[in-house]
Amino acid sequence: MVEVFITDVKDQREAQMLLEQLHAAFTGYEANFDLEDCDRILRVLSITGCVESRPIIGLLKELGCHAQVLPDIIPDPRI
Repeated sequence: MVEVFITDVKDQREAQMLLEQLHAAFTGYEANFDLEDCDRILRVLSITGCVESRPIIGLLKELGCHAQVLPDIIPDPRI
């Protein structure tokens, strides 16, 4: 499963530090940032099941980063 987060990460250096901390804390997850996206996206893939978003958001907050889950928007096929 993949969870996508909106973040306020400013640059690649900060993103790399956060990825190191995330990978150390959550060994069953693979994560990457897309800083080119206007929402500064963090994608987290669980190789063992569901992604638990609260602990990720909590760790990022401790490290000085704001993150929130990007809501799933399912397009209406009638539009």
